[in-house]
Amino acid sequence: MLKTFSITDIGRKRKVNQDYIYTSEEPVGNLPNVFIVADGMGGHNAGDYASKVTVETMLAEMQSSFEKNPTLIFRRAIEEANEVIRRRAGEDKKLEGMGTTVVVASCMGRFLQVANVGDSRLYVVNREIRQITRDHSLVEEMVRMGGLDRADARNHPDKNIITRAVGAEDHVEPDFFTVELREGDTVLMCSDGLTNMLEDEEIRMIISGARDLVEKAERLVEAANANGGRDNISVILIEPCA
Repeated sequence: MLKTFSITDIGRKRKVNQDYIYTSEEPVGNLPNVFIVADGMGGHNAGDYASKVTVETMLAEMQSSFEKNPTLIFRRAIEEANEVIRRRAGEDKKLEGMGTTVVVASCMGRFLQVANVGDSRLYVVNREIRQITRDHSLVEEMVRMGGLDRADARNHPDKNIITRAVGAEDHVEPDFFTVELREGDTVLMCSDGLTNMLEDEEIRMIISGARDLVEKAERLVEAANANGGRDNISVILIEPCA
């Protein structure tokens, strides 16, 4: 039995929440459950529109898919969302340049299937914290190429430049991951409003130290806001083996 809890918060600095989250412990099409975090970008209304429409489009595509392979289901859902965002941005000047990150997961027995575009993340937390997704960001590319130290990446001035997003190009290329889950694992999905405010080890300590998923999620948001809350903060927590 899955246990889940999700929360989204506007943060301390923003006037609009451009994050959009979705959780279903029930089947969506051929997937036994679905969890999504999307972090929109664009003008005043475009970012929140992009994240909401992306999630809604993905869900509609998943619901109607005859595919059994979760990677193919995720790929088609993200591609369809990309097409819709590109089309609507072309039709409405106010939506021009909009886009969104997305991280999506489904827990299938003891395996977690994951896809992402952008820099919203999925972690598995137990005695240690493991980032499963890889950020599609300029700074992450610099770290991978050896041009930037991981410790310096956190405060780099170009930290918010992402290299892939839903809606950014005519073609979108998600990354896919399969994770074997173990007893005691907690899955964390989040927008960068959390990870830009808290170190990974701080996240692990909060998750390890709180009593239940509600308290864990609320403490994560509180800590991100206490450290400045410069962006919207979204958190989905999943205990797959609860």
